[in-house]
Amino acid sequence: MKLSMFKFNLPKELLAEHPAKNREDSRMMVVDRATGKITHKKFKDIINYFDDGDVLILNDTKVFPARMYGNKEKTGAKIEVFLLRELNAESRLWDVLVDPARKIRIGNKLYFGEDDSLVAEVIDNTTSRGRTLRFLYDGSYEEFRKILYDLGETPLPKYIKRAAEPEDTERYQTVFAKNEGAVAAPTAGLHFSRELLKRLEIKGVQFAPLTLHIGLGTFRTVEVEDLTKHKTESEEVLISSDTCKIVNAAKDKKKRVCAVGTTAMRAIETSVSTTGHLNPYVGWTNKFIFPPYDFSIANCMITNFHMPESTLLMMVSAFGGYDLVTKAYKEAIKEKYRFYSYGDVMLII
Repeated sequence: MKLSMFKFNLPKELLAEHPAKNREDSRMMVVDRATGKITHKKFKDIINYFDDGDVLILNDTKVFPARMYGNKEKTGAKIEVFLLRELNAESRLWDVLVDPARKIRIGNKLYFGEDDSLVAEVIDNTTSRGRTLRFLYDGSYEEFRKILYDLGETPLPKYIKRAAEPEDTERYQTVFAKNEGAVAAPTAGLHFSRELLKRLEIKGVQFAPLTLHIGLGTFRTVEVEDLTKHKTESEEVLISSDTCKIVNAAKDKKKRVCAVGTTAMRAIETSVSTTGHLNPYVGWTNKFIFPPYDFSIANCMITNFHMPESTLLMMVSAFGGYDLVTKAYKEAIKEKYRFYSYGDVMLII
C-alpha cells in the first residue's frame, strides 16, 4: 500500500465548520462488507443495527482547552501555544507547539492573560513535538490548572477557520467524556446524545469504555510513499479489566462488537491476546494500522469521514476493505456528506 492510493479531491465546501444542530441528526452512511451495499440513513437510525448483548466500545477521553494565546516579552508579538502534554505537574513543565515557531528561542518568556497573570519560559527547543515550556506559577496545582482552563480555548482543528465559540465547549466533547487528557475529540463519539445512549441501553446494548488520549500524532501528515516507513507518535491508553470482560463475553457469543472511532479501534488492537481476546492495558501505543490488516476484536465500526492521505482513512480502508471504502468515499462526495471532525458518519458492518 502506497500513500498515493489514499489521495482524492475533497471539495472545500464539504469540510464541516459547525456541528449538526442535534448530535444524532448527522447523516450516516451504512457500508455492508458482506454485500458491498451502501445505504443512507440518519445517525439516530443506528439503534436499528444493534440488539441485546451487542457492545459499543467508547473512548471516554476528555478534551482540555489546549489552545492559548500569549505575547512574547519585549516585542509583544502574538504567539499561539498549543498544550500537547503535561511532562511534570510539580515543575509545571509542558510539551507545546508554538506558532510562529521561528520567533521563539530558549530563554524567551511568554505572557498570558489580560493582566499577564501567567508567565512561561521556553526551556527546550529541540523536542520532536515542538517546545518545552515551564510555567512560572507559585500557587497550588489546582489554581494553576484553573488558570490554564480559563485562558485556554477549545482546540478546534486547524481546518476550521473560525474562532472557537461557546457552543464548541460542549459540542467538541462527547457526552460520555470522563478522563481528561486529549487535545482532539474522538469524533465518532460526538454523534451520540444522552437520549440515544439511553435508548440503546434499554434495548440491551452494553457500553465498554476505554481511554486513549488523542495527541496531534493522530493527525500528523504521512510524508513517505511507502507506508511501512511511517512512524506515529505514542498516545496514552487505559483499558480496564471490566471493559475486557464485557468485550470478550460478547465476542465469545458472536455478538456485534463495535469500535466507536479509529481511536477505540487502535486501543483495542494494541492489547490482544494470542486467542484473539482483549487484555487489560495501561501504557502507550504507536500502532499504525493500514491495509492489509487482520482485526482481532471488533466486527463493526463507527467512524467519521476523514481527510485524504490521513492515517485514519488508512485504518478505515483496512477495516472496510480498500475498494469498498474508496467506492463509499466517492459516493459520500457525490451525495455531499460533511467531512472531518464536525462532519457526518459511516457505520461499517
